Amino acid sequence: MSSDTTPLHFDTKPNTNPMPEADRLKAFENLGFGTLFSDHMAVVRWSADKGWHSAEITARAPFPIDPASSVLHYAQEIFEGMKAYRAADGRAVLFRPEENARRFNESARRMAMPELPEADFLAAVEKLVRIDAKWIPQGEGSLYLRPFMFACENFLGVRPSKEYIFCVIASPVGPYFKGGAKPVKIWLSEQYTRAAPGGTGAAKCGGNYAASLIAQKEASAQGCDQVVFLDAAEHRWVEELGGMNVFFVMDDGTLVTPPLNGTILPGITRKSLIDLAREQGMTVKEELYSFEQWQADVKSGKLKEAFACGTAAVVAAIGAVKFPAGEFQIANGETGETTTKLRQALIGIQRGQTNDSHGWLHEIAGV
Repeated sequence: MSSDTTPLHFDTKPNTNPMPEADRLKAFENLGFGTLFSDHMAVVRWSADKGWHSAEITARAPFPIDPASSVLHYAQEIFEGMKAYRAADGRAVLFRPEENARRFNESARRMAMPELPEADFLAAVEKLVRIDAKWIPQGEGSLYLRPFMFACENFLGVRPSKEYIFCVIASPVGPYFKGGAKPVKIWLSEQYTRAAPGGTGAAKCGGNYAASLIAQKEASAQGCDQVVFLDAAEHRWVEELGGMNVFFVMDDGTLVTPPLNGTILPGITRKSLIDLAREQGMTVKEELYSFEQWQADVKSGKLKEAFACGTAAVVAAIGAVKFPAGEFQIANGETGETTTKLRQALIGIQRGQTNDSHGWLHEIAGV
């Protein structure tokens, strides 16, 4: 792996055919999630002999990929999800981007891929946001950023690739779930698991999400918004949703969330909410929580709320849980007080509406 600490120089090649302003503003009137893309992308290449090189900001365009490209056969691919916000005072800000850079490299190590210096990761993100700043929506919208890396050596042997492409693209987005911030209904998967001990559950790689799609399809067929998985070993312990971490709010105000044991993605939103909850005087326990206990706690009234969290949806209350043997509601299917309080606290910081005493916001100068 390259150990060069010299910062990459990015060549900027502005898009000569950007989306017309009128078309962009029209598209902003009905933002979905991940269907509209900005004019540019950041690209950096890596090879075993050169290390990281050829960094540029250029017009968003397809990559020419050979049919033998190793990513198509052995799935060496990782990504991150993060957002740029237009703060209350007009600044363009990122939320804890250093955590994304750090987690990106943790994923890279697990997938036997080269690590990208954190400074270069941040520079690529910043430069893309700077050139596409007009793509940051006002109001409740945000600019979703997708840094990713994939193997691109044309070789069919089973070993780590000797060539990779790192790229960042941007997509202006509205609410992740249709209907906005309302309680979601989730499906408990009893047949499928997301990750196993020793596997890639803690890495943000595409294969984890591919493995969850059949369960998500099952959830949709059951009229649910998301799927929640149990552990692979005992099929008993609640782990996480298809793409979100989960929290439980008890009647004494305690928060319970599954521990990071290698099968769960260490969410940045999860980490931030734990910090905020503890600052507000709440007890947070990272411990195993079974589905049997979940049902019993709902029945007894011990469990008052449950919510899921992640970069895309931020915080979403869980209003109902459906499983093959039945269904139950949480908090009468409404968003509870603790969920609302934590969501507002987090969003307030992310959008620069409240004091950022943690130093979590990262301002992009000149935007």
